[in-house]
Amino acid sequence: MIVENTGLDGLKSDLAYLDESAEKVGFIRWQWEYYRATYDYKIEFNNDDYYLRINTRAVEGKLERPDAVLAIEAVYMGRATFPHGLEYESEIPAQVIKTANSKLTELKELLEA
Repeated sequence: MIVENTGLDGLKSDLAYLDESAEKVGFIRWQWEYYRATYDYKIEFNNDDYYLRINTRAVEGKLERPDAVLAIEAVYMGRATFPHGLEYESEIPAQVIKTANSKLTELKELLEA
């Protein structure tokens, strides 16, 4: 599920500040390579795990440097599947969406400060 109207799409931040802000809200930078990074937030609900995922891409520099500038490209959410992976077509419970929106708002406020 693509999460729309977050206000995060296109926001830019240097890697060090984005890592710090994301960590304050509870996101973890899991996947990364030289030009892109993914931040995940895990939400547990009714014995299922859901992940709120933020994709970013370096627009200046490479991710090996804390002053690299990243732009947020997309925000989406999926249900974790066994043994690993995310399924994006499942219906997301309202409580999970509410939690996700709250976390996205917190992150947006930190990045716009």
